[in-house]
Amino acid sequence: MWTSSSAWGKSSGLVGENGAGKSTLMKIIAGVHAEYEGELRLAGRPVRFRSPRDARDAGIGMVHQELSIVPSLSVAENVLLGAQPLNRFGLVSWSAMRRQAQRQLEAFGIAVDMAAPAGSLPLGVQQMVELARVLLSGARILILDEPTSALSPPEVERLFGLIGRLRAGGTAIVFISHFLDDILRVSDTVTVFRNGRRVATAPTHSVGKPWLIQRMIGATHGRLEESYTAEVALPPPLSAPVVLEASGLGVTGLFEDASFRIHAGEVLGLYGFMGSGQLEARPRTVRQAAARARHGAGGWPPRCSSGGGTPAAKRGGIAFVPESRRAMLFAPEPVYRNVTISMLERIHRVLLRPGIERRIAEAQVQALGVRPQHVDLPVGALSGGNQQKVALARWLAHLPRVLLLSEPTRGMDVGAKDDVVRIIRGLREQGIAILVVSSEPETVLSLADRILVMRRGVLARRFAGSRSGRTGCSPQPEGARMSTPVTSAAPARDPLWQRLRGQRVTSRPLPR
Repeated sequence: MWTSSSAWGKSSGLVGENGAGKSTLMKIIAGVHAEYEGELRLAGRPVRFRSPRDARDAGIGMVHQELSIVPSLSVAENVLLGAQPLNRFGLVSWSAMRRQAQRQLEAFGIAVDMAAPAGSLPLGVQQMVELARVLLSGARILILDEPTSALSPPEVERLFGLIGRLRAGGTAIVFISHFLDDILRVSDTVTVFRNGRRVATAPTHSVGKPWLIQRMIGATHGRLEESYTAEVALPPPLSAPVVLEASGLGVTGLFEDASFRIHAGEVLGLYGFMGSGQLEARPRTVRQAAARARHGAGGWPPRCSSGGGTPAAKRGGIAFVPESRRAMLFAPEPVYRNVTISMLERIHRVLLRPGIERRIAEAQVQALGVRPQHVDLPVGALSGGNQQKVALARWLAHLPRVLLLSEPTRGMDVGAKDDVVRIIRGLREQGIAILVVSSEPETVLSLADRILVMRRGVLARRFAGSRSGRTGCSPQPEGARMSTPVTSAAPARDPLWQRLRGQRVTSRPLPR
């Protein structure tokens, strides 16, 4: 049993590890799960919602971590989905719908084409579209599940400003996040969940991140924790063979002239705010790298034709895990099928062999610490962090030569992030070349051997190692000390610049 309350005009924060039960609890309140024990009271009256429509009619709205945007519909249609304005003939008034959607998004400072397919927008803008839809429904209780996980620092500031205005207008907010700084900043109280139970509730002004982490997971987590609270020294450049060398990758209007090398047994971090081009770069890296990559050690990777695309990259040993789990996983299908789908041709000759698939999946699930460890469960029933582990397991059953990871820790708690960091480091030790693309500076700092910073579609800065390795950082002989960040004013929420300002790191021209 869990007992709590939310007051009008207040914000209640909720934190906990992946699988702790946070999202399940909120789905009960939002009417997604109708079967549960206990009692839910709204304004003092007992209620029991049988569907999300019941909850919406009662003034409860929820923005889920996995967005419910309809990619093929326009932005305006998504904002007013289910509430399209009608003209006097009973037909949808498209012009009125576009005006209403535009006004709603302008409140977020978002200017996009209302007729554009929502699926063509960056993930952060899609999240704003979904939030606009919920607010347009007139919700008086707003549940936000990982609302900042796909937003850039300026978009986060815009969201926090909106939350402040909603609270001033009497809206009750439930804010779920793994960004502990965000929880402490935007919430009046914070509740910690662990293993399906509430373990603590306190006013946010009286607690800090160490207090929250200790109650979430019972311990701190090595270098990942250092990336939140201390400087991380980048290692010296590797002398290992170059596995992949990309040159001049670009897409008009998104990013240009992206050139980099990845060595065997190295993690290359690509960092930038949402919209900087780093997320757009990674699928093009999959499709173009095989076409434009030069030969690495031993003649690998093989040259591929420019029309080979993703299949050619896969044949060349390049694997890609996108930031959207929904785009990669088949939610209704069991875990074992999601794990083995990338290697079916190696398992099956003529007939399907589910027994072998299960054994392969069970080994990966156990090795990666997926919870619960039942490979016949639908993958959609797992928490977001455990779904991410399943996405990784798909490629670990048959290791690639190059692994591209886009936002590998998005929406994860500290403990789950530490698990993913451990997995990625283990792959690095096996000699795999890894590219980690992230808008979370802590993730890049805790994983990368070298860091590239992308700004406005251009690789603007490069950070390499030091003479003293991990114990201290000093410039390389051919490098120059970086005294100022690339951006003129880095937002306070983004600690990457704070970390790098305190280090003397190598800054060299990028390879052309």
